[in-house]
Amino acid sequence: MPEFACCKLEIFIPESHLPVLQEALRAVDAGHIGKYDCCLSYSRVTSCWRPLEGTHPYLGRAGEISTEPELKVEVTCRTGRVDETVEAVRRVHPYEEPVIQVIPLYRVGL
Repeated sequence: MPEFACCKLEIFIPESHLPVLQEALRAVDAGHIGKYDCCLSYSRVTSCWRPLEGTHPYLGRAGEISTEPELKVEVTCRTGRVDETVEAVRRVHPYEEPVIQVIPLYRVGL
């Protein structure tokens, strides 16, 4: 299996938390591509989930399916900084169980 230099993170977050997420990502140099930094993309999505008993959801109630608008944020980071980047996201994310997907990238910006 090849070694990947970069990964893409997909982060689902309420729109209200985008500015604090952008700052957290900038602080760990995520989204640095060539001679540009703070590079990310986001799009509006609709997400669904059901909190189970014993949870403390940011939105919704245990046992009920929730459907809410969110942002899907996509950003690249160096593979060697993935753990630090995920931890930075977790510190500012309001959800008890945030969705943060880490995807290895074969090439970036080519």
